Amino acid sequence: WQLTATKAGRHIVREKGTYLILRELHRWEQEPDVLAACEKLIQVLIGDEPGPGMENLLEVNVPEEVEQELQRLDREEEEQRRREQEEQQEARGSTPCPEEPSR
Repeated sequence: WQLTATKAGRHIVREKGTYLILRELHRWEQEPDVLAACEKLIQVLIGDEPGPGMENLLEVNVPEEVEQELQRLDREEEEQRRREQEEQQEARGSTPCPEEPSR
């Protein structure tokens, strides 16, 4: 993520073929959190370049209400992944390991 924060960093990451590597990782990865991270990073790499004043994404001022909405959407996405993971475990007849923290 840090490498894609700046316009120059995004250019270098794209130039090195990172998208192709992430695409292949996404095809076989089974860990939901890793899949979600891949999907978000792929969106940064294939999406349009942010407009003027947003070259460094770490310095962009996000309005409070937009930040809260994004956090809400992240929580909903995480909850959906958790439910899907539980359904998959139930379908296989397994339960999470006791030492695995629940989210």
